[in-house]
Amino acid sequence: MPLTCPDISREQTSRHSHATTAQDSRPTGILPGGEASLVTAPFAPLDPGIVNEAIPAFFIGRNSDGFWLARDAKGKTGGIFLFERSALSFARRHSRPQGCATIFPSERFELDLENQGNLLVASLSRLMRLAAHARQRIAAVIANIKRGFGV
Repeated sequence: MPLTCPDISREQTSRHSHATTAQDSRPTGILPGGEASLVTAPFAPLDPGIVNEAIPAFFIGRNSDGFWLARDAKGKTGGIFLFERSALSFARRHSRPQGCATIFPSERFELDLENQGNLLVASLSRLMRLAAHARQRIAAVIANIKRGFGV
């Protein structure tokens, strides 16, 4: 099951599967094109000896912007949320009545499915990236001005 993870090492990349990301304008929570051209699973598929395939399993973790994600281990459903509690509620709601196993990966990952969670969060992510880009441009302009005045 591929998950987008732009921060993984070259060693991890060689051990896991690859696929290209969708470059779509829908508000899905997927990284925009150019930020991560690889979709890579930073962890192995679930071991059937530990979690039975009949039990739904969800990965709960954070993305690069710090928002919470819930993603079905089989890649059927997923969402992006402001709070961990909301991600856990989403997982429980989508695995009723039997409940689910939750896996908390140590590495951050990006949602590689259509966002079925909080639709505002995808917009917030884009706004945060725009604000960060604006801060970088302003810092560069200020640095150029200081150099021009010999400061």
